[in-house]
Amino acid sequence: MSKTETTTETTDTPGTTDTPGTTDTPGTTDTPGTTDAPETTDTDTGGQEAAGELGSAGEQLSTAPQERAVPGSFGGPRAPGAGGALAWAGREVLGWTRWFWRQLTSMRVALILLFLLSLGAIPGSLIPQDSVDEVKVRTWKANNEFWTPVFEKLQLFDVYSSVWFSAIYILLFVSLIGCIVPRTWQFTGQLRGRPPGAPKRLTRLPVYTTWRSGAEPEAVREAALAMLKKRRFRAHVAGDAVAAEKGYLREVGNLLFHVALIVMLVAFAAGQLFKSEGGKLIVEGDGFANTLTQYDNFKSGSMFSVDELPPFSFTLDRFTGTYEPNGPQKGTPRTYEAAVTYTKGTEGEEQKGLIRVNEPLEIDGAKVYLLAHGYAPVVTVRDRKGDVVYKAAVPLLPVDSNVSSTGVIKVMDGYRDKAGKKEQLGFPAFFVPTFAGKGQGQMFSEFPALVFPALNLSAYHGSLGVDSGVPQNVYQLDTRKMKPFKDAKGGVFKQTLLPGETMKLPDGAGSITFEKEIKEWASFQISQQPGNGLALSGAIAAIAGLVGSLFIQRRRVWVRAVRGEDGVTVVEMAGLGRSESAKLPEELADLAVTLNAQAPTAPDPADPVDPVPAEGAEK
Repeated sequence: MSKTETTTETTDTPGTTDTPGTTDTPGTTDTPGTTDAPETTDTDTGGQEAAGELGSAGEQLSTAPQERAVPGSFGGPRAPGAGGALAWAGREVLGWTRWFWRQLTSMRVALILLFLLSLGAIPGSLIPQDSVDEVKVRTWKANNEFWTPVFEKLQLFDVYSSVWFSAIYILLFVSLIGCIVPRTWQFTGQLRGRPPGAPKRLTRLPVYTTWRSGAEPEAVREAALAMLKKRRFRAHVAGDAVAAEKGYLREVGNLLFHVALIVMLVAFAAGQLFKSEGGKLIVEGDGFANTLTQYDNFKSGSMFSVDELPPFSFTLDRFTGTYEPNGPQKGTPRTYEAAVTYTKGTEGEEQKGLIRVNEPLEIDGAKVYLLAHGYAPVVTVRDRKGDVVYKAAVPLLPVDSNVSSTGVIKVMDGYRDKAGKKEQLGFPAFFVPTFAGKGQGQMFSEFPALVFPALNLSAYHGSLGVDSGVPQNVYQLDTRKMKPFKDAKGGVFKQTLLPGETMKLPDGAGSITFEKEIKEWASFQISQQPGNGLALSGAIAAIAGLVGSLFIQRRRVWVRAVRGEDGVTVVEMAGLGRSESAKLPEELADLAVTLNAQAPTAPDPADPVDPVPAEGAEK
């Protein structure tokens, strides 16, 4: 195959000459009856530039819409008179409208909007949001009085429902839909059609090879058609050439990526509108029913209805936590799980479940996540007569990684002072599961497990303020209407207790006992996110589409076989892709080698032919 060669050239534009160093194959002729098509331009990123001399062969390698750079050219000349002026103005408005629509639905603008959406989400993650934690927002405003008015005007405390974020979101949604619909329709038409016929001059294509063969042109075309179909090209005979195309999955991946972005936007919107999320702290042995009144805190989307809460309940049977005892990771949790018994519906059968971090329990579309853990010491409070006025496990909130915990024990009813008047008691509490002992520094836990528990208590009496109608934190004590019990030195009466020990209040006012039983609690988040599954599907589809659009090359191959002036068949092969790639010349060379085996190279008439020696002659 000495005459077979592959050349890589740049596409000629109208009015230019062939690339230096390359010439048309001797003996080939233009296809009778074919003419050059009008010049067209593929505006897609990475597509071919001016392809006028290629005709329809250079068109529709992508479905990117063409843009017009001068909006005013839509209107045409202005006609005289008032009516003509109005018509001209209407055409101008229509022209600008069409131009704006083309800009909005272009891939460039869609990427810009997607980038702006990502930038807009940054303040939503850095600045406290009213929809997430109003307490943090109030604290931030109190600490940043100068910036608060600016942030409020910019709606930075409600980023995801702000006007500017919604505008970006809606424009991106419209841009993607306006980009996908026409391109999908155009691509469907391409799939239903056939690859375009060969251009007049295959030598002007980026990849080209030719040779002379002794096979008949019809036989060469039939062999080429069979070979290309075997390589999974869509191929057919068009005139004196075989036209073939491959790589349609590239455009499928491109469209799939755009559709997946829309799916993710819809999922995000659905998740914000129909979501519900609430928290609940549960002590071992206690339970929870999925009703609004049972939540410690609850927030939902604007389209969510309380009636949509699925009916279920569960009980925390036990919490199990084990920790690394030694080494640099001392105190790191090794086992962190909550065993629960749950019931679906109002009359469902009881089932056992295990909830771990990042392994939620799913019940009727709601997911129950394990968030945190702590301890709830059991205490008993007695009055002056020794009667029990309060006994309960009091959950205390951790303040460090070793579960040093703080809280308040509040006795609201049943206690009376020495005059017989109703009074309320409050005991600020500090609990450590592993106490270092007196004289060993501050009272902070050294290990998160219950190794040497201790409970420090202070005592107050008076009014807790719970009857004022103003909500208050159950883990904090409002001492404005309370007085402390005093010790012998006139300070606040306090004492550190070990399990089983009792603190007796001054003047026989009663006592509080730290029982040996210490329960554990776990906090759960119960959430419904209807858009999560849809968002995950969209993300997977987007990745798959992106991979297809990046790694699959759409290309066209033509094989022309015509009889030359000397009667020998001239075979030409050429290829065209959407972007420059080293794989296209390699693929065309492989195809040429395969076809040359069935249409071998004919000897060049200029080459000397060795005479055949006569029989019996000396060799």
